[in-house]
Amino acid sequence: MTNIQHTGLKRELKTRNLMMMAIGGSIGTGLFVASGATIAQAGPGGALVAYALIGLMVYFLMTSLGELASFMPVSGSFSTYGSRYVEEGFGFALGWNYWYNWAITIAVDLVAAQLIMSWWFPDAPGWIWSTLFLGLIFLLNNISVRNFSTSEYWLSLVKVATVILFIVVGIVMILHALHDSASTTWKNWTIGDAPFVGGFSSIIGVAMIVGFSFQGTELIGIAAGESVNPQKSIPKAVRQVFWRILLFYVLAIIVISIIIPYTDPNLLKTSVQDISISPFTLVFQHAGLLPAAAVMNVVILTAVLSSGNSGMYSATRMLFALASDGKAPRIFANTSKTGIPRTALYATTLVAGLCFLTVAYSKTTIYLWLLNASGVTGFIAWLGIAISHYRFRKGYISQGRNLDNLPYRATYFPVGPIFAFIICLVITFGQHYQAFCSDHINWHEIAATYIGIPLFLCLWMGFKIKYKSRFVKYSEMSFPTSNH
Repeated sequence: MTNIQHTGLKRELKTRNLMMMAIGGSIGTGLFVASGATIAQAGPGGALVAYALIGLMVYFLMTSLGELASFMPVSGSFSTYGSRYVEEGFGFALGWNYWYNWAITIAVDLVAAQLIMSWWFPDAPGWIWSTLFLGLIFLLNNISVRNFSTSEYWLSLVKVATVILFIVVGIVMILHALHDSASTTWKNWTIGDAPFVGGFSSIIGVAMIVGFSFQGTELIGIAAGESVNPQKSIPKAVRQVFWRILLFYVLAIIVISIIIPYTDPNLLKTSVQDISISPFTLVFQHAGLLPAAAVMNVVILTAVLSSGNSGMYSATRMLFALASDGKAPRIFANTSKTGIPRTALYATTLVAGLCFLTVAYSKTTIYLWLLNASGVTGFIAWLGIAISHYRFRKGYISQGRNLDNLPYRATYFPVGPIFAFIICLVITFGQHYQAFCSDHINWHEIAATYIGIPLFLCLWMGFKIKYKSRFVKYSEMSFPTSNH
């Protein structure tokens, strides 16, 4: 039986910390930088449909996770839920997949920080910045949970404030244009092939970019084991955080699409390597705010550090949970007096050190290589949430238990998890479908993109063969009699 008594951690995270963690985890370079590319590739209408579709999927995932995490609040939740309600090997693979996902993502963020800092200091060695920021992230995660949550709260607040300011400035510009000439306000939605460019295939294509932008909302589940009152704080966070995120994203896309035409060549170039042409920067420049590029550089650096900070927390807690459940070396389950799983933190920091490969190779090459290495792992975690919740609810009902006893109940069951599973599966396998349509298939690039899938399956099948694990029957599922 999986051990869910993850002792040693301190319950110090409050509702505001949980909400800001989820917001901070999902508002990053995906919104600040890559959002312009979605409009350029699918048109304003196509981008809006993609954000709405993925937003609905994430909503269902959040409600599924909310039901699971409020009923059984444990650190490293995905692995535990997968083991108890799907199959022991599935939970094992899910946990290691998620740890790998965030450990590699920290390295990605640290290389991104090098690229951003080179905007100011083009001649300085990149490893200096990675050393500085990795040391800062390590210290924030090493002192106490409260210290981490406070730092993440303020880092996330900077991003949220920037998005709000951006939307306000954009709306003012749009209203001014409306006052001058109502007929030209929506002109960027009518030029060329707008509002939908490239049809349905383009929407699916950009949906993959959008999906990556939303990753991080599931941090609430990881933090459940350290929240003060999970039965109340998690449902509250789930209800509030998603709509705020979706509001930010949808309004931001509308603002960008109205002010900047999808044919603007700068939108297609948007990447972490050139912050000066971020769609946010372009809109601020349109408003006459000349230092916009410098300001956005600071904000995007904050976003990258926030992602690395929360990634360090998530990966450390998942490795701790795996060790607590006997699925990783026991040493990783050790905690300090302040409740920090320091051995797991050291191991995660070691993997994050892959960012120092930039000493031997170019920053851009390593950034893209690490980005591809993380690949589909985030979507696999989401698939795990959908499957675990579906089977949890089915088992709960089949044993004659009362749904009213759940601290939080996902409303749209079973439609929610099924819808999320289907959309997530399409994105997981179709994220790089264009490569298969090319006359010259780049198998190296395809392998780098999809490596997470065979890795996950190997972990799952390896565990299954060794321990002869099997799918848990609904009648055999074990539910905690009281919440921890």
